[in-house]
Amino acid sequence: MRTLPEKPPSDWNKVLLSENAWFAGDPELQKEVAEYNRRYLFWDELKYRIPDPERRKIAWAMMKLLRILRFEHVPFTRLPLTYSFIPEIVKSLHTIDRYLSGTLRIHNKAITLEESYIVNSLMEEAIASSILEGAATTRKAAKEMLRKGKKPKNDSERMVLNNYDAMRFIREKKDEPLTPELILDVHRIVTKGTLDEEHVGHFRTTNEIVVADSATGVVYHTPPDFFEIEGYIADLCAFANHEDTVSEPDADTFIHPVIRGIILHYLIGYIHPFNDGNGRTARSIFYWYVLSRGYWLFEYMPISRIILRSKKKYALAYLHTEYDGSDVTYFLQYNLSCITEALADLLKFLEKQQEVQGTTKALIRKIKEINPRQANILREMMEHSDEYFTIRQVMHTYNTVYQTARTDLMHLASLGYIMQEKRGREYLYIFNEKSNLWNQSTRKKSGLD
Repeated sequence: MRTLPEKPPSDWNKVLLSENAWFAGDPELQKEVAEYNRRYLFWDELKYRIPDPERRKIAWAMMKLLRILRFEHVPFTRLPLTYSFIPEIVKSLHTIDRYLSGTLRIHNKAITLEESYIVNSLMEEAIASSILEGAATTRKAAKEMLRKGKKPKNDSERMVLNNYDAMRFIREKKDEPLTPELILDVHRIVTKGTLDEEHVGHFRTTNEIVVADSATGVVYHTPPDFFEIEGYIADLCAFANHEDTVSEPDADTFIHPVIRGIILHYLIGYIHPFNDGNGRTARSIFYWYVLSRGYWLFEYMPISRIILRSKKKYALAYLHTEYDGSDVTYFLQYNLSCITEALADLLKFLEKQQEVQGTTKALIRKIKEINPRQANILREMMEHSDEYFTIRQVMHTYNTVYQTARTDLMHLASLGYIMQEKRGREYLYIFNEKSNLWNQSTRKKSGLD
């Protein structure tokens, strides 16, 4: 993004008292105002919709007045954060509550999600989040590194590995409260080996850090003074750890958990407490929060992959919120749209996985000597019959220890379904096409063809 959006007029409240306020009684303008507020357009998005500057100012003043009357206030004392429950947000929250915190069902059948699906999603999130922050790598190369347990070759691959480790870390910490130490731990993980050691896991100690376009030098955001960081982070942790109970709801402070998680994401970006790695830390803390509140299916949703498709909108969501008096509706609207898009991708993927699960069950019925994980390994090797697999690759894909992965592969090899070859110090495994495991008719029934 090379240019900044135009800031809204600061005197909008005086416009309705001006001599041109008669515009407010125009039925056509009232209709436009209702539609633009429904879509929650920003000031500079009105420029081409309402060419007349006076009419545009009146429309914006009416929009702001209606928004203020509906504002929900966020209990965060250092910033006057507000948001509005526009229809798009309400619909997104309903969809999230329906799918992401209970039993997942597709076509009235409960879906079982194996550990390998989580691992794959964590890898996708790690890769996309790194590329968002400038990592120069391809999805294919990065995923091969993670799946095969290879050492990173450069800073970009190191960023990917760090993000993957951070995602696994927050899974382990989801039942703990948010503390400054936990935030520092996440930052330490995402920046390991890619940042000067003095800045890794430490808050910034200068005001030289700004959010700017590296090519043009245009400054998008100047964060708070570094002396204020510890206070901001303490308040952020208190905000995250506030419990909104169902039995005793406080109407003045209740905030939907996903909204609270997105606000945490925004606040870390706004505070910008670190020299580098703020975006990666912010997205990790969002995941930590929604997982801590029981939205378990977020583990399977690489949201950064969606953000990567619309980087400019991501940046604008931050800027619109800051420029419009900390109205975080813009940031909520954007992030919820990414979540619902990621959910749609997940549901499509899971429909296909119903066939995969059928294949795995067919393997278990046919081969009595293997367990479900071994059946999944064998199925994957059948699907990629021209590829070699390593013990470390299976270990990372199925989130097991090395010895378990080795035992699984050696067992399948002893049964004759895969072949083992030694190259140097490493053993490689490949599907044995001569095993006659599946004839053509069985492959069709199982969904492999």
